[in-house]
Amino acid sequence: MPITATEKIWMDGDLLPWGEARVHVLTHSLHYGGGVFEGIRAYPTERGVSVFRLRDHIRRLLASARVLMMNVPYSADQLVSATKQVVRENGLDQGCYIRPIIFLGYGEMGLNPLPCGVTVAIAAWPWGTYLGDEGVKSGIRVKVSSWQRHDPNAMPTAAKITGMYVNSSLAKAEAIKAGYDEAILLAPDGKVSECTGENVFAVKSGRLVTPPISQAGALSGITLDSVQMIARDLGYDVAFEAMVRSDLYLADEAFLTGTAAEVVPIREVDDRVVGDGLPGPVTTRIQAEYFAAVRGEIDRYKDWLDLVD
Repeated sequence: MPITATEKIWMDGDLLPWGEARVHVLTHSLHYGGGVFEGIRAYPTERGVSVFRLRDHIRRLLASARVLMMNVPYSADQLVSATKQVVRENGLDQGCYIRPIIFLGYGEMGLNPLPCGVTVAIAAWPWGTYLGDEGVKSGIRVKVSSWQRHDPNAMPTAAKITGMYVNSSLAKAEAIKAGYDEAILLAPDGKVSECTGENVFAVKSGRLVTPPISQAGALSGITLDSVQMIARDLGYDVAFEAMVRSDLYLADEAFLTGTAAEVVPIREVDDRVVGDGLPGPVTTRIQAEYFAAVRGEIDRYKDWLDLVD
């Protein structure tokens, strides 16, 4: 999905013209992958454009930086304010995707990251759903990847680290070239972990199951957290349990969740049709509730919204 340039990017406290937000070719994180980032969405609501779970995303961003021992020179409140400023200054009142990134800058080379300066940037642009409108409506085809998810003792899977996503990119490219929309990665123990950038749910007899985050080596998704709360509020049982690939083959329904993707039904896994191959009633109900929540249409979830103005 191509990026639509907007006017300004926030970088180390300044709003720069889009084309001037540059880094040096010898920037440390470019060479060694030592950066952290978030994907955030803002949506139009009746009270104005609102950023969905902004503070939760910023807290996770700073937690990821802490895992990498990066000394971030901005507080959570400052980054929340900067994010709203970027959305406001770019006139993105119909909603947008927001990408904050923290990385190690130019000035030191070598594997020791500790002497490197820290740079923070926040960009925002209009962006459609990651897996396409048709995927959201009718479901997608996924395959279990030949690439394995990281072992948590090899890479800190609790953090959203730039270099870790080479693993996801390999799995994504493999899936696309094989004719699928997305990939599911298995943990080192062979259990289901997550998709390339999303968490995964299976529905069986009206019960929702998703892999346990710490054991599966999956990222603790903010959309996952939102969806499991919505599902429980709708009266569904939600469990964090180990899953094998055949649990997805035999599920009544399956879907994935993520900020970029939102809530997307899965209609096939490894060429096995899930359920009847159509978005199921549980998935459809949760999806509708989620889209209503992010647009401020459900009072009980309005605390999830941060108004830009």
